[in-house]
Amino acid sequence: MTAVAEVMDYAEVVERFDPVLGLEVHVELNTKTKMFCGCPNEFGGEPNTHVCPTCLGLPGALPVLNGKGVEGAIRIGLALNCEIAEWCRFARKNYFYPDMPKNFQTSQYDEPIAVNGYLDVTLDDGEVVRVEIERAHMEEDTGKSLHVGGATGRIHGAEHSLLDYNRAGVPLIEIVTKPIVGMGERAPEVARAYVTALRDLLRALDVSDVRMDQGSLRCDANVSLMPKGASEFGTRTETKNVNSFRSVERAVRYEMTRQAAVLAAGGTVTQETRHFQEADGTTSPGRTKETAEDYRYFPEPDLVPIAPSRDWVEELRGTLPEMPAARRKRIQTEWNLSAEELRDLFNSGAVELVEATVAAGAKPNDARSWWVNFLAQEANAREVEIAALPITPAQVARVAALVDSGELTNKLAREVVKGVLAGEGEPDEVVEKRGLKVVSDDSALLAAVDEALAAQPDIADKIRGGKVQAAGAIVGAVMKATKGQADAKRVRELIIERVGA
Repeated sequence: MTAVAEVMDYAEVVERFDPVLGLEVHVELNTKTKMFCGCPNEFGGEPNTHVCPTCLGLPGALPVLNGKGVEGAIRIGLALNCEIAEWCRFARKNYFYPDMPKNFQTSQYDEPIAVNGYLDVTLDDGEVVRVEIERAHMEEDTGKSLHVGGATGRIHGAEHSLLDYNRAGVPLIEIVTKPIVGMGERAPEVARAYVTALRDLLRALDVSDVRMDQGSLRCDANVSLMPKGASEFGTRTETKNVNSFRSVERAVRYEMTRQAAVLAAGGTVTQETRHFQEADGTTSPGRTKETAEDYRYFPEPDLVPIAPSRDWVEELRGTLPEMPAARRKRIQTEWNLSAEELRDLFNSGAVELVEATVAAGAKPNDARSWWVNFLAQEANAREVEIAALPITPAQVARVAALVDSGELTNKLAREVVKGVLAGEGEPDEVVEKRGLKVVSDDSALLAAVDEALAAQPDIADKIRGGKVQAAGAIVGAVMKATKGQADAKRVRELIIERVGA
């Protein structure tokens, strides 16, 4: 590439160029074993302990196809509205990388299992964009390289490298979009929204844990530019393994501004892979991108072709869950949520928890409020996923019921939830142990009211004079005296009665 160290202002980029996107998402399936052998398909573990002659590619070892992996691939294809091939097979994709011990990757090439689908993606303002899917094909993951001693963790500058083949052979589905054109300035947003929607879909299918932080969902973002009015695509770059939704958006935006600066200066864009830098949102060159010819694909001779019967495909279609878009629409209608409330609910990652809490008897608004507000903050403070909090939907529903019945105030309810999170037992046990029940005995409340009125005679006079809003000060004093265990509404009623206002 012609060396140009500048980027173009984004407004000028979209004024002069049309971006073309192509997104390739790799998804690790959550099968129990790897794609072609019986090794555990588990994240982590001591390096090189989940390996065998087959996934290490040792001479004489033969692969055996994982049926659950094929099932997962077909379900993904169906959920993406793809055509499922009646006949397909694996190929060998030949290239050398130290983390790929066979020197070839068992993948699918021109005969993938699913083709020609689409996924409708909702942007932040509600606009729906249809992203067309070119293919979803099966392959195996590679191992992992760890470069030690350098400043960046990359091979450049490293003192030595370590190799862990635990991941080699893990079932992988690569989902490839057709070129996404016509998005203009919203191209980066579309890229983020697509990967987010795809993650939600895969999570609903329960075919992967879709943990971007652990690499089970990885996105390669292809970006090119063409001058306004042109119809021929420009040369693309492929930013590899972007591992968060925000980074996908930033990587696409940066590549647009970088490539525009190169083209505007009369340079050319090199077809290459690039690395994304989280720290500053830039990309840097990787390797010159190979073409399909460079990989010398040929049919895998050790695996028979796959011909899924139509009956089986239809049987798997019957296992598909409610799709995320339909679910969003249903939840919004049933729970009467605004678009903002719906967005916050899904962004919190607590939809299933809220649904389970409603199923346990809580009102939707109460369940949503507990999880999206209070418990989401607790999860953030503990730096854990909200689902990992030590409280169940049934327990949250019980706390909501105690508030509904008047046995707890909202303030006391928060104390109860904190007690449950601290491992003090069920909500009712926490109430008893901490003595948190609302004081419902009017005689006790009246004594506190009398004491507060006596302590603030000027306020009492104002209330008698018709300024009933002044009762708030007395309510506050009573709440303080009862350590928040009084029903504020009942206290106010008693104050008004007492002063005869």
